[in-house]
Amino acid sequence: MAAGISVQLKAHDGGSDWESTAHSFAPPAAAPASKPIAVGVHGDLAAIEQDWRRFERFADCTVFQTFDWLSTWQRHIGARNDVSPAIVVGRDGAGDILFILPLATQPLNFARELTWLGTELCDYNAPLLAPGFSARIDAERFKEIWRSVLQRIQDERHLGFDLVRLFKMPATIGPQANPMLGLEAMPNPSGAYATSLGENWEAFYAAKRSSSTRGRDRTKRKRLAGFGEIKMVTPQSANDALRTVAVLIEQKTQAFARMGVANLFERPGHAEFYRAIATDPALRRLVHVSRLEVGPHIAAANIGLTFRDTYYHLQASYTDGELARFGPGAAHLHALMCYAIERGAKVYDFTIGDETYKRDWCDGAQNLYDHISFVTWRGALVGAPAMAAQRVKRLIKQTPSLWRAYIKMRALIGTLKSPAGKTTRSAP
Repeated sequence: MAAGISVQLKAHDGGSDWESTAHSFAPPAAAPASKPIAVGVHGDLAAIEQDWRRFERFADCTVFQTFDWLSTWQRHIGARNDVSPAIVVGRDGAGDILFILPLATQPLNFARELTWLGTELCDYNAPLLAPGFSARIDAERFKEIWRSVLQRIQDERHLGFDLVRLFKMPATIGPQANPMLGLEAMPNPSGAYATSLGENWEAFYAAKRSSSTRGRDRTKRKRLAGFGEIKMVTPQSANDALRTVAVLIEQKTQAFARMGVANLFERPGHAEFYRAIATDPALRRLVHVSRLEVGPHIAAANIGLTFRDTYYHLQASYTDGELARFGPGAAHLHALMCYAIERGAKVYDFTIGDETYKRDWCDGAQNLYDHISFVTWRGALVGAPAMAAQRVKRLIKQTPSLWRAYIKMRALIGTLKSPAGKTTRSAP
C-alpha cells in the first residue's frame, strides 16, 4: 500500500476486475495461402454483437476494441455526429472469425472518411485478431484482403467514402504484428507509454524512483495530510460515481482553458459518454472511477480502464490552489498503481501522450502509426492538408525547443482566455 494513503476497495458483484483470461480455445489449423477469406460488412452493431463478444474473449486486442466500449461511444457520440459503423468481419472457409475491423465512415469537411469507430476517444486503434493470425495471413495477403475490404464498404451506398484516415495504430497487438502497418503508415506525432508492474507496490516503487525522490514524495504526503486524512475512494453507487465524474470534468475543463486546449467535454455527446461508462453496470468490469480525498476535499479524480492484465490510465485531474503544492495528482497516481497491483494487473498503461510524468515511470515509448490515402478528388483536397498537418505536428513534438515554445505560446493564450479565479491541472 502506498505510504500514507488508504485505498478503499470493494469487490464488484460477479468477481474481480482482474479475472483470468485463459480460455479453452484452439486456433484453427493453418490454411493454404490461396484459401479464400469471406469478408462481411455490418452497419448494425446489434446484429454482430454476439459474434463480436465471443471473439473478443480470446482475440488479441486492447480495451478500446471491446464491444461495450465502442457501442457506448456510438450510442452517445457517433449517432449524433453522423457516424455510420462499418464493422468488417473476416472468416475462413470453416466460418471461424479471423479478424474484426471496427471501422466507420463519417463526415470530414465536404468529404467523407473511412476511419476507426470511436477513433478520437480510442488511444489505440487496431483490429481484433484471432490467435495465430499472423502465421496464417502474411503482409502481402493482408493487402489483398484490405483491397477487398475497401471495395465491400464502397459497395454499401450509404457507406461511400472519399479518403481513408487511420490514426493511433500500435505496431503490435498482443504478441502479433499489426497487419495494418503494411498500409504505408507514417509515425503518429505522439508516443504511448506503459510500464510493467511488480508483485507489490513497495518493491515496484523503490525500483522506479530514487531514494531522494521517494523522500520528497513522503514530505509532500505529510504536508498534504495536514489538510485531513488521505484516502483513495472507488465509488460503489451510480450517484457517487457521477459526483466523481462531475469533479473530474470541472477540473479538466478549467485545466483545458488554462492550457489553451479545446475542451473535450464540450463536444457533442462526450460528457454523456463519460457519465455513461462510469455508471453502466455492463461496463463495471472495464471501468474504474476513483477520487483522492484529502479531508473534506476531492483533491484528484480519475477514470481508468481494466482489461485482462492491464490497467489503462485514461482521464485524470487534480485541483489547483494550496493543495496542489503538495502533489495530490502524484499521490493519486501512486494509489492507482497500488490498486492495480493488488488487483493482479501486470501492466500499467499510460496510453498516448508524451507528458513528462509518463516518461518518469516508463522505460520507453511505444510508437504509434497513421495511414492516410485518397479515393476521390474530394478526399485528396481534404486529406493532403491533414497529412501535412500530421507531419508538421510530429516535427514540432519531436523537436524539444519547438515543442517548449509551442507549449508556452499555448499556455499564454490559455491564460489570456481563462476566466479569473482558481484553475486546475490535469496531470501529476
